[in-house]
Amino acid sequence: MIMDHSKTTTAFDIKGYDIVKNLGVVRGILVRSRSILGNIGAGLQTLIGGNITILSELCEKTREESFYIMMKHAESLGANAIIGIRYESTEILQGVTEVLCYGTAVVVEENRKHQI
Repeated sequence: MIMDHSKTTTAFDIKGYDIVKNLGVVRGILVRSRSILGNIGAGLQTLIGGNITILSELCEKTREESFYIMMKHAESLGANAIIGIRYESTEILQGVTEVLCYGTAVVVEENRKHQI
């Protein structure tokens, strides 16, 4: 079961919740290459200018998958939330990129002030 997206954030707290346990850094790493057809399509789109949708869609899908892998890592540790989420990417080879999504896995409980 994937955790609730409302309990994932780039901030270091989640409004209405108290962090009761810090489980450490979690990550999702994905290495992706462009296909030859993708390279040709992107090349054609650069001639026209504007948003290169083929590459935008590839980037978005890669980030989404690395986020999902990170969430699974957090869940395997017993987390129900992730704070401080960040992304990094590195070109490993020409046309081959690593995308890293990382954050801090935590256990949160609803803040008692909000329960009253």
